[in-house]
Formats: sequence, C-alpha cells, structure tokens
Amino acid sequence: MENDQPEVTGVYEVPTSLSPSRVEAFTKCPLAFRFTSIERLGDPPTVHTTRGSLVHRALQLGYEAPAGGRSPAVFEDALDRALAEYRELPDYTLLGFTDDQAERFESECRDLVSRYLTMEDPDAVRPIGLELMLSAQVGNLTLRGIIDRLELRDDGELVVSDYKTGRAPSTNWEQRSMSGVHFYALLCQEVFGRLPAAIRLLYLSSGEIIEATPSAQSAKFVATRTAAVWKAVERACVTGEFQPRQSSLCSLCAFQRWCPSFGGDAALARVEAPAALGLAVAA
Repeated sequence: MENDQPEVTGVYEVPTSLSPSRVEAFTKCPLAFRFTSIERLGDPPTVHTTRGSLVHRALQLGYEAPAGGRSPAVFEDALDRALAEYRELPDYTLLGFTDDQAERFESECRDLVSRYLTMEDPDAVRPIGLELMLSAQVGNLTLRGIIDRLELRDDGELVVSDYKTGRAPSTNWEQRSMSGVHFYALLCQEVFGRLPAAIRLLYLSSGEIIEATPSAQSAKFVATRTAAVWKAVERACVTGEFQPRQSSLCSLCAFQRWCPSFGGDAALARVEAPAALGLAVAA
C-alpha cells in the first residue's frame, strides 16, 4: 500500500500502513477494500470524486499566492489552471463528458470555489502546509495522511482544515464525519509533538463549518481504533476472508457485479474488472 514493502503472510500481502480513507473503506466494506487496496484494482473515477479532487487542487493553487493577494480573481485563475490540468487526466477523460455535461461539471466546480470564498477570508489564513503528507510510525504500523491545509493561528496554535465537496452530515452523523480530521490530529501529535488546537471540516456545497477540539483522549481513541482496524485487516489477509457489507453505498460500488451479496464471484474481479472498468492494476 502506498509504496510500502508489505509483509507476506497468508493468502494476501499484509499492508504495513493505513490512512484515514483506508480505515473508513475497510469499516464500510471489507470486500471492496480488498478489491481496491489489497488486489489494487483501483477505483474508476466518478463525477463526485473528480469534482472533489479538482476543487481541492484549485484551492491549493489559490493558497500559493501570498497573503494580501488571494483575491477572488486569483482563485478563479487557480480553478482555470486546475481544470486545464484535469482535462488531460484519466480522472476527467474517463468520465466521457458530452460538451453540455462538461460545462455543467465545470460550473459546479466554480460554484464550490465561489462559496468557499464566502466562508472565510483567505488573506487571514496562515497556511504552513497545503496537501501536506504526514506519516508516523505507531508500533509496527505506519499511519499516513494528506492534510488539505495546516495553518498557524495568531496565537501560535495549529489548525487542521479539511475541504468537503459533498453534503454536510446530519447532526447524528457529525461526530463520525470528524474521524478523518481526528486521525490528522493524531498525526500532528506524532510528527510535531503537539495536537492542533482545532480541527475543521469546511462543507463547500452548503457553506457549513464543523469544528472540534482534539484532546489526548480523542487521539488515544483514534490510535486504538486504527490499531484494531489494522488487526482486522491482517486477519482478513491471512485467512482471505474479506466479507461484503451491504449498505446504501452498494449501488455506488463499481465492483457490485463481483460481490457475492449480489450473486457475483469475487475471485473473478482480478481478471475481469480491469477490462470491464477500464482500470490499470497496480504492480
């Protein structure tokens, strides 16, 4: 996983690192995790994922301008540059947009960036890391994560901000939605020796901001939960038993036709999925 040297034990190679997205992927559906992260079949792009990564790239480019120069025009130009990049990438080209669909997609991206500029003043933000990759060794496991934006407040405290282009969660799901940024808080503690003063989710589709204050207790919980997930991944690799987990997300899964829950044969995915889905299997 992610250029690691895996240990070979059992049916599948056991990964030696986990990221927030992979922790959540395994908990949502172990079989889908096997397809994408263990067998490395990849995952075909969707409008949602491509829109999200493109808008993230635009905001990253916008924040490369110095404070005092982060005007709406600068972010508009940053989005144009991000669009130019993505029009050449498989994440965009494999979507097969018609001219009208491409125009609608690009308009949605512009709306998200424009709404972001109503949520906070970019000139007041002091970023010290954009799309910042952090990794830390915790026991035998390497934890990895890419922080959208790590900033320094005027009081010298760290703040982690994570952009979201999907819908904001209901009140009942707010805590669960924070699991990824709590993971980033743990990484900050391990790498920088201190927790951020705040972790934030910025929902660009609605303009909502959800904020929390991490603690030693929350960091310990994340470490314990991640270790437990890794142990479950390890057991599944050894036994080969990655069980499907049905949910409302099944209708969005590209691998549904190979899922036993829907009458498919999981063993055929390795052979059939790359051609059927236009995927390149990782070495």
